[in-house]
Amino acid sequence: MPRAAMPRASSRCPVLLGLLALACLSRPSPSPAAFAAISPISEGSNVPSVTFKTRTRTEEKVENPFDWKDLTSEELFKGKRVVVFALPGAFTPTCSSTHLPGYENKYDEIKALGIDEVYCLSVNDAFVMRQWGLGQGLEEDKTPGSLGFKKVKLLPDGACLFTRGMGMSCVWDSERGFGERSWRYSMVVNDMKVEKLFMEPNAVQNSGPDPFEVSDADTMLAYLKSRWLLVGLLVIAAGIAFYWAEEAPETGCCSEGPWTSVKTG
Repeated sequence: MPRAAMPRASSRCPVLLGLLALACLSRPSPSPAAFAAISPISEGSNVPSVTFKTRTRTEEKVENPFDWKDLTSEELFKGKRVVVFALPGAFTPTCSSTHLPGYENKYDEIKALGIDEVYCLSVNDAFVMRQWGLGQGLEEDKTPGSLGFKKVKLLPDGACLFTRGMGMSCVWDSERGFGERSWRYSMVVNDMKVEKLFMEPNAVQNSGPDPFEVSDADTMLAYLKSRWLLVGLLVIAAGIAFYWAEEAPETGCCSEGPWTSVKTG
Protein backbone atom coordinates (compact mmCIF):
# COMPACT_ATOMS: atom_id res chain seq x y z
CA MET A 1 0.00 0.00 0.00
CA PRO A 2 1.56 3.30 -1.00
CA ARG A 3 2.51 5.70 1.78
CA ALA A 4 0.61 8.94 2.14
CA ALA A 5 2.53 11.83 0.76
CA MET A 6 4.23 13.94 3.45
CA PRO A 7 3.33 17.63 3.45
CA ARG A 8 5.96 19.73 1.86
CA ALA A 9 8.02 22.07 4.04
CA SER A 10 6.54 25.07 2.31
CA SER A 11 3.04 24.10 3.48
CA ARG A 12 4.21 23.84 7.11
CA CYS A 13 5.88 27.27 7.23
CA PRO A 14 2.75 29.35 7.91
CA VAL A 15 1.82 27.05 10.80
CA LEU A 16 5.30 27.16 12.33
CA LEU A 17 5.53 30.92 11.94
CA GLY A 18 2.13 31.32 13.58
CA LEU A 19 3.15 29.18 16.56
CA LEU A 20 6.42 31.11 16.90
CA ALA A 21 4.60 34.44 16.85
CA LEU A 22 2.13 33.20 19.45
CA ALA A 23 4.98 32.10 21.72
CA CYS A 24 6.66 35.50 21.44
CA LEU A 25 3.45 37.33 22.23
CA SER A 26 2.81 35.18 25.29
CA ARG A 27 6.23 35.89 26.83
CA PRO A 28 6.10 38.58 29.54
CA SER A 29 8.02 41.69 28.65
CA PRO A 30 8.55 44.86 30.64
CA SER A 31 6.24 47.68 29.73
CA PRO A 32 7.78 50.99 28.62
CA ALA A 33 6.58 52.51 31.89
CA ALA A 34 8.65 49.99 33.87
CA PHE A 35 11.81 51.96 33.12
CA ALA A 36 10.33 55.44 32.71
CA ALA A 37 11.99 58.40 34.40
CA ILE A 38 10.45 59.71 37.60
CA SER A 39 9.08 63.27 37.29
CA PRO A 40 8.79 65.04 40.64
CA ILE A 41 7.06 68.33 41.34
CA SER A 42 9.32 71.35 41.13
CA GLU A 43 10.59 73.77 43.74
CA GLY A 44 8.01 76.46 44.41
CA SER A 45 5.11 74.04 43.98
CA ASN A 46 2.70 73.14 46.76
CA VAL A 47 3.15 69.75 48.37
CA PRO A 48 0.24 67.30 47.89
CA SER A 49 -2.79 67.86 50.09
CA VAL A 50 -3.48 64.40 51.55
CA THR A 51 -4.51 62.73 54.79
CA PHE A 52 -1.97 60.62 56.67
CA LYS A 53 -3.29 57.70 58.73
CA THR A 54 -1.20 57.97 61.88
CA ARG A 55 -1.18 56.43 65.34
CA THR A 56 -0.90 58.92 68.20
CA ARG A 57 -0.33 58.21 71.86
CA THR A 58 -3.30 58.20 74.24
CA GLU A 59 -3.51 58.57 78.02
CA GLU A 60 -4.41 54.91 78.51
CA LYS A 61 -2.09 52.81 80.68
CA VAL A 62 -2.11 49.79 78.39
CA GLU A 63 0.46 47.83 76.40
CA ASN A 64 -0.38 49.65 73.17
CA PRO A 65 -1.47 53.17 74.17
CA PHE A 66 -2.13 54.45 70.64
CA ASP A 67 -5.17 55.28 68.58
CA TRP A 68 -5.82 56.27 64.98
CA LYS A 69 -5.61 59.93 64.08
CA ASP A 70 -5.91 61.55 60.66
CA LEU A 71 -3.32 64.26 60.02
CA THR A 72 -3.58 66.42 56.92
CA SER A 73 -0.79 68.03 54.95
CA GLU A 74 -2.13 71.39 56.07
CA GLU A 75 -1.79 70.44 59.74
CA LEU A 76 1.78 69.31 59.21
CA PHE A 77 3.09 72.00 56.86
CA LYS A 78 0.89 75.12 56.75
CA GLY A 79 2.50 78.13 58.41
CA LYS A 80 5.62 76.09 59.21
CA ARG A 81 9.08 75.51 57.80
CA VAL A 82 9.69 71.78 57.88
CA VAL A 83 12.33 69.30 56.71
CA VAL A 84 11.08 66.07 55.12
CA PHE A 85 13.28 63.18 54.03
CA ALA A 86 11.75 60.23 52.22
CA LEU A 87 13.19 56.76 51.74
CA PRO A 88 12.27 53.43 50.11
CA GLY A 89 11.38 51.49 53.22
CA ALA A 90 11.60 50.95 56.95
CA PHE A 91 14.12 48.31 58.07
CA THR A 92 16.03 48.48 54.77
CA PRO A 93 19.85 48.76 54.98
CA THR A 94 20.77 52.31 53.90
CA CYS A 95 17.63 53.77 55.45
CA SER A 96 18.43 52.14 58.79
CA SER A 97 22.21 52.47 58.89
CA THR A 98 22.64 56.03 57.60
CA HIS A 99 19.61 57.98 56.39
CA LEU A 100 17.41 58.02 59.51
CA PRO A 101 20.30 58.01 62.04
CA GLY A 102 21.89 60.98 60.27
CA TYR A 103 18.82 63.17 60.72
CA GLU A 104 18.20 61.89 64.24
CA ASN A 105 21.75 62.84 65.26
CA LYS A 106 21.56 66.27 63.59
CA TYR A 107 17.99 67.00 64.70
CA ASP A 108 18.86 69.75 67.19
CA GLU A 109 21.24 71.46 64.74
CA ILE A 110 18.58 71.43 62.03
CA LYS A 111 15.90 72.81 64.35
CA ALA A 112 18.23 75.62 65.43
CA LEU A 113 18.37 76.86 61.83
CA GLY A 114 14.76 77.98 61.63
CA ILE A 115 13.10 74.58 61.18
CA ASP A 116 9.91 73.72 63.06
CA GLU A 117 10.00 69.93 62.63
CA VAL A 118 11.75 67.05 60.87
CA TYR A 119 9.73 64.21 59.32
CA CYS A 120 10.86 60.89 57.92
CA LEU A 121 8.40 59.63 55.29
CA SER A 122 8.10 56.12 53.90
CA VAL A 123 5.46 54.07 52.09
CA ASN A 124 4.85 51.91 55.15
CA ASP A 125 1.96 51.76 57.60
CA ALA A 126 2.01 53.32 61.05
CA PHE A 127 2.62 50.00 62.83
CA VAL A 128 5.74 49.24 60.78
CA MET A 129 7.07 52.77 61.21
CA ARG A 130 6.72 52.61 65.00
CA GLN A 131 8.48 49.26 65.29
CA TRP A 132 11.26 50.54 63.04
CA GLY A 133 11.68 53.61 65.24
CA LEU A 134 11.89 51.45 68.35
CA GLY A 135 14.40 49.19 66.63
CA GLN A 136 16.48 52.24 65.72
CA GLY A 137 16.59 53.30 69.35
CA LEU A 138 14.68 56.55 68.84
CA GLU A 139 13.71 58.20 72.12
CA GLU A 140 10.00 57.78 72.78
CA ASP A 141 7.70 60.71 73.41
CA LYS A 142 5.03 59.51 75.83
CA THR A 143 3.07 62.76 75.76
CA PRO A 144 -0.60 62.13 74.82
CA GLY A 145 -1.20 63.17 71.22
CA SER A 146 2.41 62.69 70.13
CA LEU A 147 3.47 60.68 67.08
CA GLY A 148 5.60 58.52 69.33
CA PHE A 149 9.15 59.92 69.20
CA LYS A 150 10.83 63.04 70.57
CA LYS A 151 13.11 64.00 67.70
CA VAL A 152 12.55 62.87 64.10
CA LYS A 153 8.85 62.10 63.57
CA LEU A 154 8.08 59.02 61.46
CA LEU A 155 5.34 59.77 58.92
CA PRO A 156 3.52 56.77 57.40
CA ASP A 157 2.43 57.13 53.78
CA GLY A 158 0.99 53.63 53.67
CA ALA A 159 -1.34 54.24 50.72
CA CYS A 160 1.40 56.14 48.80
CA LEU A 161 -0.88 59.16 48.36
CA PHE A 162 1.68 61.82 49.29
CA THR A 163 4.45 60.05 47.38
CA ARG A 164 2.37 59.84 44.21
CA GLY A 165 1.43 63.49 44.55
CA MET A 166 5.12 64.38 44.82
CA GLY A 167 5.80 62.46 41.61
CA MET A 168 8.20 60.22 43.54
CA SER A 169 6.36 56.89 43.29
CA CYS A 170 8.53 54.05 42.01
CA VAL A 171 8.91 50.28 42.11
CA TRP A 172 11.86 47.92 42.45
CA ASP A 173 9.89 44.77 41.67
CA SER A 174 12.46 42.84 39.63
CA GLU A 175 15.43 44.05 41.69
CA ARG A 176 14.19 43.72 45.26
CA GLY A 177 10.63 42.47 45.06
CA PHE A 178 9.36 45.85 46.27
CA GLY A 179 5.95 47.10 45.30
CA GLU A 180 5.19 50.80 45.09
CA ARG A 181 7.63 52.83 47.18
CA SER A 182 9.18 56.30 47.35
CA TRP A 183 12.31 57.39 45.55
CA ARG A 184 14.87 58.72 48.01
CA TYR A 185 14.84 62.51 48.48
CA SER A 186 14.78 65.31 51.04
CA MET A 187 13.21 68.75 50.97
CA VAL A 188 12.42 71.90 52.89
CA VAL A 189 8.71 72.71 52.94
CA ASN A 190 7.93 76.34 53.72
CA ASP A 191 4.23 77.03 54.34
CA MET A 192 3.11 74.16 52.06
CA LYS A 193 5.56 75.07 49.27
CA VAL A 194 8.71 73.18 48.30
CA GLU A 195 11.49 75.62 49.13
CA LYS A 196 14.35 73.26 48.29
CA LEU A 197 14.41 69.72 46.89
CA PHE A 198 17.32 67.28 47.04
CA MET A 199 16.44 64.32 44.83
CA GLU A 200 18.79 61.38 44.38
CA PRO A 201 20.10 61.09 40.79
CA ASN A 202 19.18 58.67 37.99
CA ALA A 203 15.61 58.28 39.16
CA VAL A 204 13.86 55.65 37.05
CA GLN A 205 11.31 52.96 37.69
CA ASN A 206 12.79 49.58 38.62
CA SER A 207 16.20 51.14 39.16
CA GLY A 208 19.07 48.80 39.86
CA PRO A 209 20.98 51.10 42.22
CA ASP A 210 19.52 53.00 45.17
CA PRO A 211 21.72 56.13 45.25
CA PHE A 212 22.31 58.02 48.48
CA GLU A 213 24.29 61.15 47.64
CA VAL A 214 22.30 64.35 48.24
CA SER A 215 19.36 63.61 50.54
CA ASP A 216 21.52 63.09 53.63
CA ALA A 217 21.46 65.21 56.79
CA ASP A 218 24.83 66.88 56.12
CA THR A 219 23.71 68.19 52.72
CA MET A 220 20.53 69.52 54.30
CA LEU A 221 22.49 71.19 57.09
CA ALA A 222 24.83 72.87 54.61
CA TYR A 223 21.85 74.31 52.73
CA LEU A 224 20.14 75.56 55.90
CA LYS A 225 23.36 77.17 57.14
CA SER A 226 23.83 78.96 53.82
CA ARG A 227 20.30 80.34 54.03
CA TRP A 228 20.83 81.33 57.66
CA LEU A 229 24.01 83.19 56.72
CA LEU A 230 22.22 84.99 53.90
CA VAL A 231 19.41 86.06 56.23
CA GLY A 232 21.99 87.26 58.76
CA LEU A 233 23.79 89.37 56.16
CA LEU A 234 20.50 90.88 55.02
CA VAL A 235 19.59 91.77 58.61
CA ILE A 236 22.99 93.42 59.14
CA ALA A 237 22.64 95.36 55.88
CA ALA A 238 19.16 96.50 56.87
CA GLY A 239 20.45 97.59 60.28
CA ILE A 240 23.26 99.63 58.75
CA ALA A 241 20.86 101.27 56.31
CA PHE A 242 18.48 102.12 59.16
CA TYR A 243 21.33 103.59 61.22
CA TRP A 244 22.48 105.87 58.43
CA ALA A 245 18.92 106.96 57.70
CA GLU A 246 18.27 107.82 61.36
CA GLU A 247 21.65 109.04 62.63
CA ALA A 248 23.27 110.76 59.67
CA PRO A 249 20.97 113.83 59.56
CA GLU A 250 21.44 114.44 63.31
CA THR A 251 25.21 114.11 63.42
CA GLY A 252 25.76 115.86 60.15
CA CYS A 253 28.23 113.18 59.22
CA CYS A 254 27.18 113.38 55.64
CA SER A 255 26.95 117.17 55.44
CA GLU A 256 30.60 117.90 56.17
CA GLY A 257 33.74 116.22 55.09
CA PRO A 258 36.85 116.59 52.99
CA TRP A 259 34.78 116.63 49.84
CA THR A 260 32.83 119.73 50.97
CA SER A 261 35.94 121.90 50.75
CA VAL A 262 36.63 121.00 47.17
CA LYS A 263 35.71 123.91 44.95
CA THR A 264 34.63 123.44 41.42
CA GLY A 265 34.67 125.86 38.56
